[in-house]
Amino acid sequence: MIYPENILLLAPLSGFTDLPYREAAYRGGCRYAFTEMVDAASLAYASGGGEKLLMRSEFERENFIATQLVGSDVELIKRACDKLNEYDFDLLDFNLGCPVPKVVKKGAGAALGRNVGHALRCFETMTKYCRFTPTAKLRILHYEDPAPTLELCRGLVELGAQALTVHGRTMEHFYTGTVNFAIIRMIRETFPDIPVIANGGVYSVEDCQIMRRETGCSRVMLAQGAMGHPWLFREIEGGMPPTLDEWRDMVSTHIAGMVKLYGEESAMRRARKIVHDYLRGRGFPSALRNRASLLCRESELTELLKDAVPAAEVTTRRIIVSESVSVSSLP
Repeated sequence: MIYPENILLLAPLSGFTDLPYREAAYRGGCRYAFTEMVDAASLAYASGGGEKLLMRSEFERENFIATQLVGSDVELIKRACDKLNEYDFDLLDFNLGCPVPKVVKKGAGAALGRNVGHALRCFETMTKYCRFTPTAKLRILHYEDPAPTLELCRGLVELGAQALTVHGRTMEHFYTGTVNFAIIRMIRETFPDIPVIANGGVYSVEDCQIMRRETGCSRVMLAQGAMGHPWLFREIEGGMPPTLDEWRDMVSTHIAGMVKLYGEESAMRRARKIVHDYLRGRGFPSALRNRASLLCRESELTELLKDAVPAAEVTTRRIIVSESVSVSSLP
């Protein structure tokens, strides 16, 4: 088993899980993380900033870090694997679940998952030419009928997949709608010799408990639920929500890391959505969110954080305001 029981994983989120994002997740309790999803064509043609996506920290050199490949062209996947082999990762995951239109229209991601024969040819190419342990992430192919999804999973396992991450929604459901726990459970029971990781709709401790109970999967991948809430990892493990000082420190450190990586102008454009995620569900006034949409300088973020005081005591993502605790350094 490449993954221990009862672990939580950070999903490979395009446009999000760069190095500063992962470092924030580590501070929040994450120990198993992925880089952003990497496009095979971008790697093959050395375009699209693929090398920056694959950067890893010194902390990650001593701990688990994986990456994920997306694509539908066999030759480009082969060439991308040649490039990836120059790096050092714990495993290489193949994306058969991304529902984003710009990925789907190329026949990749969730669209490729529906073309089972070609999906398996692409995965076989990856397993043949990459030097890393191969795994796959997919979506269920039909909400009522488990047979197509089981067929895809069986083919992946026969080709050497050492783990399967299953998002319990179809491509059409995108990131909303009810997660089909039953199909995830069926996959876990059909392939007991490899880890099956449950994914989809986990935004809270309670959501994770339901996911584990209903699917039988002890391993769970967090995605949107961890956006702006890296403490979800530690909360699921029994830890406390952040204090207001800790929240401020985390946001400031996260964005400072982005400035160091991208330069201030580019970083602050990217940071707007990140700061919005940190503000969401915590009772902050709408004026603060409006200011986040206009961030251009790191000094503006500093002022925003000084003014950040929750307006409501009861929030979706709790903040403890009665005590002061700073963000601890990376282990």
